[in-house]
Order: sequence, then C-alpha cells, then structure tokens
Amino acid sequence: MTDLVQDETFRGRDWALEEVTGVRYEDCAFHDVDWSEARLTGCVFTNCTFGNVRFNAATLERVAVMQSTLQRCSFFDATLSDCKLTGTQFIDCGLRPITVEGGDWGFVSLRGQNLTGARLSGLRLREADLLGADLSRADLRDADLSNARLTDATLKGADLRGADLDGVELRGVDLTGATIDMDQAVRFATAHGATVA
Repeated sequence: MTDLVQDETFRGRDWALEEVTGVRYEDCAFHDVDWSEARLTGCVFTNCTFGNVRFNAATLERVAVMQSTLQRCSFFDATLSDCKLTGTQFIDCGLRPITVEGGDWGFVSLRGQNLTGARLSGLRLREADLLGADLSRADLRDADLSNARLTDATLKGADLRGADLDGVELRGVDLTGATIDMDQAVRFATAHGATVA
C-alpha cells in the first residue's frame, strides 16, 4: 500500500491481523471494515469517515485520527497508545473495555458515550465534549480536562486525583463516590456556592 491514500472508499474489507505502518489516509471512507487484532503504527487519518468498523483487540500506536467521524465502531479490548484524536467525533461507538495509554484527545467529541471503567489517566482531553458521557469508575488521574464540557456527565466512583479541571463547569456533574484531591474539593465546594475558610 502506498504511503498516501486519498479520496478512497473501502467497503467490507477483512483486514483482521493486518500490520499497517506509516500510511496517511486523507478524505477516505471505511465501511464495514474488520481491523480486529490489527496493528496500526504511525498512521494518520485526516477528514475520514468510519462506519461500523471493528477495531476489536487492535493495537493503535502513535496513530492520528484528526477531524474524522467514527460511527457505530467497536473498540472492544483495543489498546490506543500515544494516539492523537484532535477534533474527532465518536457516535454510538462501543468503547468498552478499552486501554488508553497517554495521547492527545483534545477537542474530541465523546458525547453520550459509555466509558465506564475506562483507563484514561494522563490523557489530554482539553476542551473535549463529554456531555452526557458515562465515566463511572473511570481512571482520570492526571488527565487534562481543562475547559472540557461535562454537563450531565456521570463520574460516579471515578478517580480524578491530579486531573486539571480548569474552566470545567462542575454543576450538574454526578461525582457520587468520586475520588478527588484537596484542590479539587475546594473547587467543587466553590462551584456549589460554599465559602472555603
């Protein structure tokens, strides 16, 4: 496969167990593609569309998916390591269980997605759209959530210690049982009208 693929549409491809390295895809569409147990390394997807693509048990390392849309895609047991997902939108995707090891997911849309128990520690989620997302029991330690939109999100039992919550509107966020540090406790109390003496 060439290093640059542009304006191509791929349908019904069985690419399970494939190893793809350093390929750049621009303005491409992937429909009903099976990338289960595949290994993608250093690939870049820009302005691409994914529909019903299976990344089950796949490993994505240093992959960039930018300004793209993923709809009804499955990431069951997938591992995303040091990936960049700037401005990408997830719609009705299966993201459990998923392992995320660092990376930049700034401006990503995970609106309404189920991320229960996801390990997202250290992940950059600056200005991410997490409206209505279920992050119950998620590991968000040291994650960058600055200016993220968390309205109606559920963070029951989540671990938020060390996470950057600058600019986050905490009213309406369910933090029942969440683990927070002292600075976050002050911020949360202030958001609910308390005066911290």
